[in-house]
Amino acid sequence: MSKRLSPHLQQKIPEGAYCEKHLEPLQLFCDDDQIALCGKCLQSQEHTHHMVYGVQEAAENYRRLFQEISNVLKEKLEVAKSMLADEQERMEEEQNFKEMIESEYRIMFRLMIEENEVNFQSLKQCVFNLNLREASLNQLTDFATELSKKSQEMLRRLNDLERENMNKLKESELRLSEQICSLQSIPAELEKCGESTLALLQNARYSLERSESLLLQCLQPARIADLSLCQIAGMSKMLKVLQRPITLDPKTAHPCLVLSEDLRSIRLRNVQQDVPGNPERFDFSATVLGVESFTSGRHYWEVDVEKTTKWQLGIYEDSVSRKSDIPKASADKVLLTGSLMGADFTLWVFPPLRRVFLREQMHKVGVFLDYEYGQISFYDVTKRSLIYNFSCLAFQGALRPIFSLCLPVGGTNSDSLSICLPHVSSCNVTVRPQSSLV
Repeated sequence: MSKRLSPHLQQKIPEGAYCEKHLEPLQLFCDDDQIALCGKCLQSQEHTHHMVYGVQEAAENYRRLFQEISNVLKEKLEVAKSMLADEQERMEEEQNFKEMIESEYRIMFRLMIEENEVNFQSLKQCVFNLNLREASLNQLTDFATELSKKSQEMLRRLNDLERENMNKLKESELRLSEQICSLQSIPAELEKCGESTLALLQNARYSLERSESLLLQCLQPARIADLSLCQIAGMSKMLKVLQRPITLDPKTAHPCLVLSEDLRSIRLRNVQQDVPGNPERFDFSATVLGVESFTSGRHYWEVDVEKTTKWQLGIYEDSVSRKSDIPKASADKVLLTGSLMGADFTLWVFPPLRRVFLREQMHKVGVFLDYEYGQISFYDVTKRSLIYNFSCLAFQGALRPIFSLCLPVGGTNSDSLSICLPHVSSCNVTVRPQSSLV
């Protein structure tokens, strides 16, 4: 092994690096015992069956190994940082979800009061047996009491789950922060080891042991309860009463959109149409506004999105020209975005941009606007459940429904969506039997 060392490599061995026992240069390194040896040390039976390398060769081997370990640790560090950011985001989502559920119950109570009032007026105008009328009014009162009870139970359960989840997330945050500190220190130490050949070899085992312990550390997110189990099922019957027959405004439609004759459906075409110039037209996205404009009151509409892979629905503050290469990144829009990629379906809301709990692909979405209370809610009409709601929004001008598809990037795109007409019946609101309570 000593003969394998070239004169160039021997010159790199620091002066004064001699074997204390034989007073000869430390030119070799025993990988089994992790010690530097001289030529006479190698002749002893103690190292007969050990792996022995030249000092420089051993150092280069460890440098390569340390570099590989350092790269892995840096990758793991980025994963830990990302996981920590996710945990912090989850803590924020927990609070947002709680506020959202509380807000939805407030909406339900307001709509329930209005529904009861409509039913009461209907009962007054009809010629009923007094006993039947009293029974119906008692039924409405019982429904209000039961809804109040259910909401209190749900909020108590939600508070308990949120408290438990928050504790787990904070513990996870602390654990990940400690792991990040450790992961940040080791790569720097490994790089310092490479500055001196013998220093590297002398500290190799300790550095490997420390690195190994970090490599074996498992980075795991907190296992928290799914708050969507506390999701509100059921939609207020009053939403159907408030449903509006929304129509699309051709003057605002992007040139890639084709509107149906009844102005209730849009589909994409791969080539832009030659349309008249209009300052109200959207040029930066495949978007169109509804004709209807709301400055007060409560309004609801439904949209069939089954035939599109990416869509946006919501409200738009109609105040400025929409000719721009860059869409406005302000509070002039409140959007729900659905995206289907392969078998994965995701939902996002804006503002701010936030991912909603993962769901199955939706077929029909309901949008509810309460102008005075500054609230917008999105519903999965098929499952009759809340998707997401915004509360305490500050509306300052006229609001219009907004509809968007994803602009095609090469190839063909046959995406389309359509606005559903309100269901017409002889009696919009009827007394709700107790069996239909959610």
